Amino acid sequence: MREVKFNSKNLLLGVQHLFAMFGATVLVPAITGLNPAVALITAGIGTIIFHLCTKGQVPVFVGSSFAFIAGVQIVMQGDPARIPIVQGGIICAGLVYVVLSILVRLLGPDRILKLFPPVVTGPVIVVIGLTLAPNALGNASQNWIVAIITLATVIVVSIFAKGYFKLVPILLGIVVGYAAAIGYDLIAHPEVALVSFSPILEADLISPFWKIGEFFTLPKFDLSAILTLAPIALVTFMEHVGDITTNGAVVGKNFLKDPGLHRTVLGDGLATIAAGLLGGPANTTYGENTGVLAVTKVYNPFVLELAAGFAILLGLFGKFGATLQTIPVPVMGGVSILLFGMIASIGIRTLAESNLDFSHSRNLIIVALILVVGLGLSAGVSIGGFQISGLFLAVVLGAVANQLFPAEV
Repeated sequence: MREVKFNSKNLLLGVQHLFAMFGATVLVPAITGLNPAVALITAGIGTIIFHLCTKGQVPVFVGSSFAFIAGVQIVMQGDPARIPIVQGGIICAGLVYVVLSILVRLLGPDRILKLFPPVVTGPVIVVIGLTLAPNALGNASQNWIVAIITLATVIVVSIFAKGYFKLVPILLGIVVGYAAAIGYDLIAHPEVALVSFSPILEADLISPFWKIGEFFTLPKFDLSAILTLAPIALVTFMEHVGDITTNGAVVGKNFLKDPGLHRTVLGDGLATIAAGLLGGPANTTYGENTGVLAVTKVYNPFVLELAAGFAILLGLFGKFGATLQTIPVPVMGGVSILLFGMIASIGIRTLAESNLDFSHSRNLIIVALILVVGLGLSAGVSIGGFQISGLFLAVVLGAVANQLFPAEV
């Protein structure tokens, strides 16, 4: 339920959501050569655009899309001077979203939703969570002590805390984990400290947009770049259906019908176009966001809009953004273990609540194909110069199998 209140509780919940999404949002531009500060700003702007498109009903934060990493690297060729060409390709990818939104509106969401019954969406949600699991464990493995302290804090607060503290387990986990990392540095004296305050010292107090980088360049529309980046939107469209389905499963609403799949796809598309115009990476809905919703059980979209506002401010104010960058990797790894596990658990719940009869070979085969392809090809497959995710292949395979295999009576 949407509730617009500027109180301390909602403000802290907004900060918590931003903390959960921060790592992934700035990681994509860091890998591809785009500017992390611009990525924060465009993620915030994109989230607000998404909420406007979806009538403020869907509790979603949009951020940098991992699916575009390989394509952006191909177009960039390691040369920052090619950023305007990347911008043109990202804008065209957003336009593909807009076209898909119009098609969904014309054909009707029921034709799309018919392709994704629980026997398909359940295991797809499991794949989303488990595909992200290696990232969580990889980050946690950089220091298991700190990661376990962080994870334990989130779990203990989620289960045993009362009142207000029960709403912010992730934020408290990050604070305790951060303190544990500082303590570890002081006691163990590792060669490479877990916490480095140099980014805070080096950052400007205020970084106005025109000073963030040599961005705000006009996009250039290069055919090769467009053909590399625009088709990726077809891949992320299928992932979008899975993410919105998962989000709705957590909240207990069917967002694909209300406000409608056409609106959520349009929101992603316009958010991506805005990112392309300003020099940020393509935007998409985030699995981390769904994990936070599942843990806190706070579904107020206004909280996500506050998180979007904070993202924009942090992109503009260098010291604050730099402070977030000092959060140790194992701390985010400890938090992510629970967030990603919760997503997979939601998929299992979707299957359980649908009362599927697994004595039927048809249902077993569809679920098996989705799980094996989605998890087995989690690294993706390179086709025609751009990366296709295992999740996309799993969704397509599951939807096709569901249509072809006869229903058993």
